[in-house]
Amino acid sequence: MRCARLVLACFALAAAARTAGAQDAFATARREMVVQQILGREVRDSATLRAMLSVPRHEFVPANLRTSAYVDFPLPIGHGQTISQPYIVAFMTEQIGLTPRSRVLEVGTGSGYQAAVLAEIAAEVYTIEIVAPLAVEAATRLQRLGYGRVHVRTGDGYNGWAEAAPFDAIIVTAAAGFVPPPLVEQLRPGGRMVIPVGSAGGVQNLMLIQKSADGATTTRTLMAVRFVPLTGRH
Repeated sequence: MRCARLVLACFALAAAARTAGAQDAFATARREMVVQQILGREVRDSATLRAMLSVPRHEFVPANLRTSAYVDFPLPIGHGQTISQPYIVAFMTEQIGLTPRSRVLEVGTGSGYQAAVLAEIAAEVYTIEIVAPLAVEAATRLQRLGYGRVHVRTGDGYNGWAEAAPFDAIIVTAAAGFVPPPLVEQLRPGGRMVIPVGSAGGVQNLMLIQKSADGATTTRTLMAVRFVPLTGRH
Protein backbone atom coordinates (compact mmCIF):
# COMPACT_ATOMS: atom_id res chain seq x y z
CA MET A 1 0.00 0.00 0.00
CA ARG A 2 2.81 2.38 0.91
CA CYS A 3 4.49 1.64 -2.44
CA ALA A 4 1.25 2.34 -4.30
CA ARG A 5 0.86 5.69 -2.53
CA LEU A 6 4.44 6.57 -3.43
CA VAL A 7 3.81 5.75 -7.10
CA LEU A 8 0.65 7.90 -7.12
CA ALA A 9 2.55 10.76 -5.48
CA CYS A 10 5.25 10.51 -8.14
CA PHE A 11 2.65 10.64 -10.91
CA ALA A 12 1.05 13.70 -9.28
CA LEU A 13 4.39 15.49 -9.03
CA ALA A 14 5.21 14.68 -12.65
CA ALA A 15 1.83 16.00 -13.78
CA ALA A 16 2.32 19.19 -11.75
CA ALA A 17 5.76 19.66 -13.30
CA ARG A 18 4.34 19.24 -16.80
CA THR A 19 1.59 21.77 -16.04
CA ALA A 20 4.09 24.26 -14.62
CA GLY A 21 6.29 23.79 -17.67
CA ALA A 22 3.37 24.41 -20.01
CA GLN A 23 2.37 27.56 -18.10
CA ASP A 24 5.95 28.84 -18.27
CA ALA A 25 5.93 28.23 -22.03
CA PHE A 26 2.64 30.11 -22.41
CA ALA A 27 3.97 33.02 -20.33
CA THR A 28 7.06 33.21 -22.53
CA ALA A 29 4.94 33.09 -25.69
CA ARG A 30 2.70 35.84 -24.31
CA ARG A 31 5.66 38.13 -23.60
CA GLU A 32 7.02 37.51 -27.09
CA MET A 33 3.58 38.25 -28.55
CA VAL A 34 3.45 41.63 -26.81
CA VAL A 35 7.00 42.62 -27.72
CA GLN A 36 6.98 41.45 -31.33
CA GLN A 37 3.38 41.82 -32.48
CA ILE A 38 2.09 44.71 -30.38
CA LEU A 39 4.96 46.93 -29.27
CA GLY A 40 6.54 46.18 -32.63
CA ARG A 41 3.51 47.75 -34.32
CA GLU A 42 3.53 50.95 -32.26
CA VAL A 43 0.87 50.20 -29.63
CA ARG A 44 2.18 52.24 -26.69
CA ASP A 45 -0.65 52.59 -24.15
CA SER A 46 0.75 51.12 -20.92
CA ALA A 47 -2.63 49.87 -19.63
CA THR A 48 -3.26 48.03 -22.90
CA LEU A 49 0.19 46.46 -22.84
CA ARG A 50 -0.26 45.30 -19.23
CA ALA A 51 -3.64 43.80 -20.11
CA MET A 52 -2.23 41.91 -23.08
CA LEU A 53 0.56 40.58 -20.86
CA SER A 54 -1.91 39.52 -18.16
CA VAL A 55 -4.71 37.73 -20.01
CA PRO A 56 -3.97 34.03 -20.70
CA ARG A 57 -5.02 33.93 -24.36
CA HIS A 58 -4.51 30.14 -24.48
CA GLU A 59 -7.52 29.79 -22.16
CA PHE A 60 -9.75 31.40 -24.80
CA VAL A 61 -9.01 29.13 -27.77
CA PRO A 62 -10.07 25.51 -28.41
CA ALA A 63 -7.84 22.96 -26.67
CA ASN A 64 -6.44 21.64 -29.95
CA LEU A 65 -5.25 25.16 -30.88
CA ARG A 66 -3.59 26.16 -27.61
CA THR A 67 -0.09 25.82 -29.00
CA SER A 68 -1.09 28.46 -31.58
CA ALA A 69 -2.76 30.80 -29.08
CA TYR A 70 -0.10 33.51 -29.32
CA VAL A 71 0.50 33.49 -33.08
CA ASP A 72 -0.03 36.56 -35.23
CA PHE A 73 -3.39 35.72 -36.82
CA PRO A 74 -7.02 35.00 -35.86
CA LEU A 75 -8.09 31.49 -34.85
CA PRO A 76 -11.43 29.67 -35.26
CA ILE A 77 -13.50 29.19 -32.10
CA GLY A 78 -16.47 27.35 -33.63
CA HIS A 79 -19.88 28.40 -34.99
CA GLY A 80 -18.18 30.27 -37.84
CA GLN A 81 -16.57 32.75 -35.44
CA THR A 82 -12.95 33.64 -34.65
CA ILE A 83 -10.78 35.07 -31.90
CA SER A 84 -9.16 38.18 -33.34
CA GLN A 85 -5.47 38.60 -34.09
CA PRO A 86 -3.69 39.79 -30.88
CA TYR A 87 -2.51 43.03 -32.48
CA ILE A 88 -6.06 43.97 -33.53
CA VAL A 89 -7.34 43.32 -29.99
CA ALA A 90 -4.60 45.56 -28.57
CA PHE A 91 -5.04 48.27 -31.22
CA MET A 92 -8.80 48.51 -30.72
CA THR A 93 -8.38 48.57 -26.95
CA GLU A 94 -5.86 51.40 -27.16
CA GLN A 95 -8.10 53.44 -29.47
CA ILE A 96 -11.03 53.65 -27.04
CA GLY A 97 -8.88 55.24 -24.32
CA LEU A 98 -10.05 53.34 -21.25
CA THR A 99 -9.50 54.39 -17.64
CA PRO A 100 -10.08 52.42 -14.41
CA ARG A 101 -13.49 54.13 -14.16
CA SER A 102 -14.69 53.29 -17.68
CA ARG A 103 -17.85 51.34 -18.44
CA VAL A 104 -17.53 49.49 -21.74
CA LEU A 105 -19.90 47.73 -24.12
CA GLU A 106 -18.58 45.00 -26.41
CA VAL A 107 -20.67 43.67 -29.29
CA GLY A 108 -19.52 40.17 -30.24
CA THR A 109 -18.24 38.29 -27.18
CA GLY A 110 -16.88 35.30 -29.07
CA SER A 111 -14.62 33.37 -26.71
CA GLY A 112 -14.50 36.25 -24.21
CA TYR A 113 -10.87 37.22 -24.84
CA GLN A 114 -11.46 40.85 -25.82
CA ALA A 115 -13.80 41.24 -22.84
CA ALA A 116 -11.09 39.92 -20.50
CA VAL A 117 -8.57 42.40 -21.92
CA LEU A 118 -11.06 45.24 -21.40
CA ALA A 119 -11.78 44.07 -17.84
CA GLU A 120 -8.08 44.29 -16.97
CA ILE A 121 -8.41 48.08 -17.44
CA ALA A 122 -12.04 49.18 -17.08
CA ALA A 123 -14.43 49.20 -14.13
CA GLU A 124 -17.21 47.25 -15.85
CA VAL A 125 -17.59 45.42 -19.14
CA TYR A 126 -20.92 44.50 -20.76
CA THR A 127 -20.64 42.08 -23.66
CA ILE A 128 -23.29 40.67 -26.02
CA GLU A 129 -23.05 37.52 -28.14
CA ILE A 130 -25.77 36.42 -30.58
CA VAL A 131 -24.57 32.78 -30.75
CA ALA A 132 -26.00 31.28 -27.56
CA PRO A 133 -23.47 28.43 -27.08
CA LEU A 134 -20.57 30.87 -27.40
CA ALA A 135 -22.17 33.26 -24.89
CA VAL A 136 -22.64 30.46 -22.35
CA GLU A 137 -19.10 29.16 -22.83
CA ALA A 138 -17.62 32.65 -22.58
CA ALA A 139 -19.55 33.49 -19.41
CA THR A 140 -18.40 30.25 -17.76
CA ARG A 141 -14.80 30.79 -18.85
CA LEU A 142 -14.68 34.41 -17.67
CA GLN A 143 -16.09 33.48 -14.27
CA ARG A 144 -13.60 30.62 -13.91
CA LEU A 145 -10.70 32.95 -14.69
CA GLY A 146 -11.86 35.58 -12.19
CA TYR A 147 -13.33 38.21 -14.51
CA GLY A 148 -16.34 38.96 -12.36
CA ARG A 149 -16.66 42.51 -13.71
CA VAL A 150 -17.69 41.17 -17.12
CA HIS A 151 -21.44 40.85 -17.69
CA VAL A 152 -22.39 38.51 -20.56
CA ARG A 153 -25.71 38.50 -22.40
CA THR A 154 -27.05 36.40 -25.27
CA GLY A 155 -28.71 38.68 -27.78
CA ASP A 156 -28.58 40.88 -30.86
CA GLY A 157 -25.77 43.40 -30.43
CA TYR A 158 -27.37 45.79 -32.92
CA ASN A 159 -29.63 46.95 -30.09
CA GLY A 160 -26.81 47.38 -27.58
CA TRP A 161 -27.58 47.11 -23.86
CA ALA A 162 -29.94 50.03 -23.21
CA GLU A 163 -30.52 49.48 -19.50
CA ALA A 164 -26.77 49.62 -18.77
CA ALA A 165 -26.14 52.66 -20.97
CA PRO A 166 -24.56 55.14 -21.37
CA PHE A 167 -21.11 53.70 -22.01
CA ASP A 168 -17.77 55.48 -21.98
CA ALA A 169 -16.59 53.22 -24.80
CA ILE A 170 -18.04 50.68 -27.25
CA ILE A 171 -16.09 48.06 -29.16
CA VAL A 172 -17.70 46.08 -32.00
CA THR A 173 -15.87 42.92 -33.04
CA ALA A 174 -17.89 42.07 -36.16
CA ALA A 175 -18.22 43.95 -39.44
CA ALA A 176 -21.31 46.08 -39.98
CA GLY A 177 -22.60 47.51 -43.23
CA PHE A 178 -23.35 50.71 -41.30
CA VAL A 179 -23.01 51.92 -37.72
CA PRO A 180 -26.09 50.80 -35.70
CA PRO A 181 -27.90 53.92 -34.44
CA PRO A 182 -28.69 52.36 -31.01
CA LEU A 183 -24.97 52.03 -30.34
CA VAL A 184 -24.36 55.70 -31.14
CA GLU A 185 -27.25 56.64 -28.84
CA GLN A 186 -25.80 54.55 -26.00
CA LEU A 187 -22.35 56.16 -26.23
CA ARG A 188 -21.79 58.76 -23.52
CA PRO A 189 -20.86 62.32 -24.62
CA GLY A 190 -17.09 62.32 -24.73
CA GLY A 191 -17.09 58.57 -25.46
CA ARG A 192 -15.38 56.62 -28.22
CA MET A 193 -16.47 53.65 -30.33
CA VAL A 194 -14.44 51.43 -32.67
CA ILE A 195 -16.29 49.38 -35.27
CA PRO A 196 -15.35 47.67 -38.54
CA VAL A 197 -17.60 48.90 -41.34
CA GLY A 198 -17.87 47.29 -44.77
CA SER A 199 -19.17 44.33 -46.71
CA ALA A 200 -19.07 40.80 -45.32
CA GLY A 201 -16.29 38.66 -46.74
CA GLY A 202 -14.30 41.62 -48.00
CA VAL A 203 -11.96 44.22 -46.61
CA GLN A 204 -13.62 46.60 -44.15
CA ASN A 205 -12.55 49.90 -42.58
CA LEU A 206 -12.00 50.07 -38.85
CA MET A 207 -13.71 53.30 -37.82
CA LEU A 208 -13.25 55.43 -34.71
CA ILE A 209 -16.40 57.34 -33.74
CA GLN A 210 -16.15 60.07 -31.11
CA LYS A 211 -19.12 61.79 -29.51
CA SER A 212 -18.66 65.37 -28.36
CA ALA A 213 -20.20 66.97 -25.28
CA ASP A 214 -23.11 68.30 -27.37
CA GLY A 215 -23.86 64.85 -28.83
CA ALA A 216 -22.35 65.46 -32.26
CA THR A 217 -20.19 62.67 -33.68
CA THR A 218 -17.04 62.62 -35.76
CA THR A 219 -15.73 59.59 -37.64
CA ARG A 220 -12.18 58.67 -38.62
CA THR A 221 -10.87 55.69 -40.58
CA LEU A 222 -8.09 53.86 -38.73
CA MET A 223 -7.08 50.92 -40.92
CA ALA A 224 -8.27 48.18 -43.26
CA VAL A 225 -9.40 44.99 -41.48
CA ARG A 226 -11.24 41.70 -42.01
CA PHE A 227 -13.90 40.66 -39.49
CA VAL A 228 -16.73 38.14 -39.52
CA PRO A 229 -20.07 39.85 -40.27
CA LEU A 230 -22.38 41.32 -37.65
CA THR A 231 -25.58 39.24 -37.71
CA GLY A 232 -29.04 39.61 -36.26
CA ARG A 233 -31.24 42.60 -37.06
CA HIS A 234 -28.31 44.31 -38.78
